[in-house]
Order: sequence, then structure tokens, then C-alpha cells
Amino acid sequence: YFNGESKMKKKINWQKVIGYFVLITLISTAIFLIFVIKDAPTVADPAEPFVRLKSDYALMLSQCILGIVAMMMPTLLENKFKIIIPSYMIILYTIFLYAAIYLGEVKSFYYNISNWDNILHTFSGAMIGALGFSIVTLLNKTEKVPMELSPLFVALFSFCFAVTLGVVWEFYEYTFDGLLGLNMQKFALENGTPLIGRAALADTMMDLVVDAVGAFIMSVIGYISLKYNKGWIERLQVKMTK
Repeated sequence: YFNGESKMKKKINWQKVIGYFVLITLISTAIFLIFVIKDAPTVADPAEPFVRLKSDYALMLSQCILGIVAMMMPTLLENKFKIIIPSYMIILYTIFLYAAIYLGEVKSFYYNISNWDNILHTFSGAMIGALGFSIVTLLNKTEKVPMELSPLFVALFSFCFAVTLGVVWEFYEYTFDGLLGLNMQKFALENGTPLIGRAALADTMMDLVVDAVGAFIMSVIGYISLKYNKGWIERLQVKMTK
């Protein structure tokens, strides 16, 4: 009896559970938005300032589609480049997508929760910073950071890598805001009122600042780990299959 019970109590695969939950959420939301967007108003009604417009639903739909593609990327990268991504890194990545896309855009956390965007950008900067350490090992085709490389150099590379990707992401937001009339860079309020001058730049600049903060924190952690052989950063690294 006890042997049978122990077999039934298999370890829960949280990566799959969380992954399927987020994927199903994004797919079902995208399907819902496809039906809703056609009947949404194009211009805001002053009497109902918080009614969502076509542009709002277009942003949510584009983000959901991007999220679905992003969910598939780790598996594609593992198969394409013969690498192994740590399970808990994929879990953090999946939770980040859920918090940024579903909670942030669909549930309006970006507007309703103070500093929600800043928290996510800080977290993403740290995650990409950790990826920067992996890039060094993958480019050198080793499982660990080569000993001949200075820990300071590797940490600096990681920081620059993360900040650069943060800038590229702002390029993406700016481009598609212009092409599709979206509001990813939050240059307008939730009711469509455009911001002016410094206020219109605040979201983008703060995103870049907190990206750099997250990247810097991870770079310092990585530097200490490599300098004093702590093994912290190695637990976060993507590895090549043998």
C-alpha cells in the first residue's frame, strides 16, 4: 500500500504546470480579443473615458500573440542549438510573461498597480544579465566561464548585454506604437489622453534606468560568484548538451 501510494505521489513538474496554465491563458485571451476588437470604438467618448478602444485591444492581442511565440522559444532554442536551459529559469521566464502580458496589459496592472512596469523591467534586466554570463560560456563552447577571462570583464559584458537588449526592446515598442497606433511606451493615459514633453518620455527613460539597475545587480552577483568561486551564477547558466 505504502509503495503504491509513494508512486502516486510523484514530484509535480512545475515547469509544465505553470507553462500550460500561462499558454492556455494567453491563447484563450487572444481568441476572446479577436471577437471583441471588431465591435470596440475607435475614438474615446468623453462621457465614458475608461471604455477600451480598438487600439487598446490591438495592443493586448499583439502582446498575447508575442507571448505565445515567446513561450515556444526555449524549446526551439534547446533543440536548435543543443543547449539545456535550467528548469527554474524557464519557470521565472514564464511567470514574467504572465505578469507582463496578461496581468500588465489585459488586466491593466500597468495603470492600476504603482511601479508594476518598473518591477518587471528590473526583473527582466536581472534575468537578461544572467543570460549574459551564459552567452560567454556558449560562445567559448564550455560549461563554465573560461578561467583566463577576468571576472570583471565577464560581469561588464553581462551588464552591457542586458542594457543593450533593453534598448532594443524600446526600439520595438517605439516602432510598433507608430505602425499600429499602440501605447506600449505609455505616452498616453489609459483614457487616451496624450502626455506632453518630459511626461511622455518618463516611461521609456524609467524602463531603461531600471533595466540597468537589474542588470547591474546581477552583474555584481555574477562577479562575486566568479571571483570567489561561490557557484551562484553557474546555477543560472544555460549549458551545452554533451
